[in-house]
Amino acid sequence: MARTSKKAVAVIPKKSFWTRAYRQKGLLLMALIPVIFIFVFQYIPIYGILIAFKNYKGSKGVWGSAWLQPFYQNFVTFFKNVECGQIIWNTLKIGTLTLLFTFPLPIIYALLINEMRGKTYKKVVQTISYIPHFISVVVVCSMLHGFCSLNGFFNDIRAFFSLERVNLNAGGTNFLIMYILSAVWQGVGWGSILYLSALTNVDTSLYDVANIDGANRWQKMKNIAIPAIMPTITILLIMNTGNVLSSDYTKILLMQNATNRDATETIATFVYQVGIQEGRFSYSTAINLFQSVICFILVYGANAITRRLSPENSMW
Repeated sequence: MARTSKKAVAVIPKKSFWTRAYRQKGLLLMALIPVIFIFVFQYIPIYGILIAFKNYKGSKGVWGSAWLQPFYQNFVTFFKNVECGQIIWNTLKIGTLTLLFTFPLPIIYALLINEMRGKTYKKVVQTISYIPHFISVVVVCSMLHGFCSLNGFFNDIRAFFSLERVNLNAGGTNFLIMYILSAVWQGVGWGSILYLSALTNVDTSLYDVANIDGANRWQKMKNIAIPAIMPTITILLIMNTGNVLSSDYTKILLMQNATNRDATETIATFVYQVGIQEGRFSYSTAINLFQSVICFILVYGANAITRRLSPENSMW
């Protein structure tokens, strides 16, 4: 009978948590500041949502203020507001259209940049595309106001083609176009950074094999580049879905005027109006809480759909 020999297997002792933490102390120290920042400014203030259910008085504080009777009165007041439907519709329209245009364009831009061969030209184009992101929203809105006025640049172009001058700042007809185009101009270059970073990690041997097989640029982009950034696309799409109701209220406020208020009033600007301008803190907190809950539901729903279709790309 043949004897079976047993090979000795080296047992690697399991390192304790503190040993591993000490070896990674540099990374942990780097992460400590943002963790503290998030905890102090994001988690500790959560108790402030109690204001939505109380008749908040600044002199009494959050805990000392009396509870509303009933406690959900602020939500009832908002939904009974005659402007509630229009406000929610404006928020959804602006958020959805902004997502539809601003989300795919950085992906397309990153794929096009990745196909460039000249390194110097590629860097110059990237740098120029990043610049608009660093321009203040106040400056951008001032530029829009000047360009869209009767004597502005856009009307000069219309006059050149013998078209009538139109005040593009008046009314809500042109607001959405200006808002989305300016968002695209500011965000395309900056938004492409994550996708370009993901593309740099693609194994170059895949392109060599594709060249041997005679694949053209479109085929390489379709079968190599896009699958490589698909996890990044999915995660960012899930996160951006939660921002559909969170429009850039600062930009909207600066673009808002008496003639376009009906088309530009969103949840965020309404919260600013009733909370900061009118001092109705409980009411504005309730509206903002409603917005946050809907955003959470959107993120959770988007992740659930992703988990069903592509489990490896979901956030959790």
